[in-house]
Amino acid sequence: MLALGIDPGTLKLGWGLVRRSGNRLTHVDHGVIRLDGKRPLSERLPVIERELDRIIAEHSPEIGSVESLFFHKDAQAAAKLGHARGVVLLILARAGLRIAEYAPAKVKRTVAGGGQADKRQVALMIRALLALPETPPSDAADALALAVTHLRLGPLEERLAEQGVSPRLLASLGRRRRSRVPRPSWS
Repeated sequence: MLALGIDPGTLKLGWGLVRRSGNRLTHVDHGVIRLDGKRPLSERLPVIERELDRIIAEHSPEIGSVESLFFHKDAQAAAKLGHARGVVLLILARAGLRIAEYAPAKVKRTVAGGGQADKRQVALMIRALLALPETPPSDAADALALAVTHLRLGPLEERLAEQGVSPRLLASLGRRRRSRVPRPSWS
């Protein structure tokens, strides 16, 4: 399976392609679509469309993995990000790809082992996991992390859904924290 991870942005949009063969993950390609911040958003969104259409046509991924919406302190920045994310979802749907969405904390837990990992930790783990010769730019590393997250978690979640586990329960499993039970002292 070939997964296209996308980290939406209106100035830099990261993308990354990872293939799973059995249990092995292999890096295919990655990059950052750089958009001119001096141009109006209405002129940047078609650039996202053209570039993602080109990437999909060149690589023929089977699924798109995108960061889900999250709350942002700056409402205007969140709205702009929502526009870019909407264009990404439209392009993936128009190409007939299945779409998976993952919260940033879930991606960080899957790739770096902790939901509070910073961008550098994620990038270093992606470099190690995919045996890359150098650390990718953070936007591309985040996109590769989204692809890796789907290739690791998606099949399990799909099998659980086929067994009748509700989407709500699946979501709660990802958020559940282990309770800390004191260990008895046997002295």
